[in-house]
Amino acid sequence: MKDEEKRRRFELLVLPHLDAGLNLARWLTHNDQDAQDVMQEAAMRAIRFIDGFRGESARAWLLQIVRNTCFSWLKENRPVELVVLEDADEVLHAIAAPATDEPPAMAMRNADRLQINQAIAALPIVYREVLVLRELEDFSYKDIARIADIPIGTVMSRLARARSLMQQALRPSEWPRLGAVPKSRQSESIP
Repeated sequence: MKDEEKRRRFELLVLPHLDAGLNLARWLTHNDQDAQDVMQEAAMRAIRFIDGFRGESARAWLLQIVRNTCFSWLKENRPVELVVLEDADEVLHAIAAPATDEPPAMAMRNADRLQINQAIAALPIVYREVLVLRELEDFSYKDIARIADIPIGTVMSRLARARSLMQQALRPSEWPRLGAVPKSRQSESIP
């Protein structure tokens, strides 16, 4: 494929989704400048390999490149942040399902935006990425599985865990306890 044809295809397929890629990079790196560096590298990779794109969704394809670029960058620059998560069966069974009468979406709608952003940022990276892809970028489980290169079941379990952690983080700390109001001496003297 010629350079001019690659450029046109990139502009048509990828350019509209650069904001979504930058958003994912920001959440994964926790830093705007690092996210921009990662996004620039991901865009360069995307244009280099655009002739190989044969998928259904250019957006999912680009975010897979962004994700992989992010993890490569993090491995090189912040290896401490990359903790391999073992999705052991006993760990998955220990995770309580979200309450049906109080879904994470309801808690998120009622919480302050700053608290939500802080709670998302505090999630371990493997949970943060699936939560961002599902809740902020509105990808299907199938697309998330393809982007993150994990089975759909793992997507669902990580998303459930991320939502559970978000609920815990957004739960108000202990509410003030109300006690009985003492009667005033004046009211005691009234018959």
